[in-house]
Amino acid sequence: MPEPILEVRDLTVHFYTYAGVVKAIESVSFDVYKGETFALVGETGCGKSVTSRALTQLIESPGRIVKGSVIYHSDNGPIDLLKLNEEEIREIRGKDIAYIFQDPHASLDPLYNVGYQIAEAMVVHNTVKDWKDGFKKALDILKRVLIPDPESRIKNYPHEMSGGMKQRVVIGTGLTNNPKILIADEPTTALDVTVQAQILELMNKLKREYNTTVILITHNMGVVAEMADRIAVMYAGKIAEIGTAKQIFKNPLHPYTQGLLRAVPNPMTKIERLEAIPGTVPNLIKPPGGCRFHPRCPFAKEICKQKVPELKEVEDGHFVACHLY
Repeated sequence: MPEPILEVRDLTVHFYTYAGVVKAIESVSFDVYKGETFALVGETGCGKSVTSRALTQLIESPGRIVKGSVIYHSDNGPIDLLKLNEEEIREIRGKDIAYIFQDPHASLDPLYNVGYQIAEAMVVHNTVKDWKDGFKKALDILKRVLIPDPESRIKNYPHEMSGGMKQRVVIGTGLTNNPKILIADEPTTALDVTVQAQILELMNKLKREYNTTVILITHNMGVVAEMADRIAVMYAGKIAEIGTAKQIFKNPLHPYTQGLLRAVPNPMTKIERLEAIPGTVPNLIKPPGGCRFHPRCPFAKEICKQKVPELKEVEDGHFVACHLY
């Protein structure tokens, strides 16, 4: 078996709002193995981004991590990231575990040039001797992420760059300290198709160079097919299915996974109309009892309304939470 670098167990996150308690993440468990690209997929609002932020305690008020553990297998041994205080988690966040957020415009500070912002990530974590060394390495990073004319671009402010260039800077900033885990939260959402392809190719290249483990969050099944080794499908704050990319695409077991894949257009076949999953995502203040997908599921039985299905291994490495199995 591959060696896990991250073990997530029973992770639960609630948001305490005036309307009620939003049960955003409920008992989410999965492993991420060293050197792989692990994709979290599902429709908007299913809890992918909340899960990724909870891994390093990036949940802000009114949210709260209610229970669970996130065991990170560092060079110094296993650490439960949820038991660390703010100072301890900041040592890991940005150094061992780095993020690429989905909106590069919001990720970069408009008051500082990009060279300063890349160098700052290294200075804060003491991975360079001083600011001069930081700027020198920032220039190398701009070259690595294939930004043209890096010597002049290093002095540019974010508003002087295109969306694709800004996303490259954000990727470069995430890789400054050679992180063990890189969490990419929809890194290609705001980009056009040709730039998307360049960014994905760049991420694959840098992953191989740095031997980085990638957690990819997306709802784009094309990106998942291109990038992922293993996939976890989320629905309404719970894991519905986990498997290798081949298992999920060739033999999807959960009715929600099957519906997701049927909704993706296939350029090789002529389809008059794409299939859609009937109904809407449930209100997570009052989620449905039993399986959260049962109101929209064509195979729902009485047990689906009453009992929460457990995540069970159906074949080697292929897990599904469904009473059909």
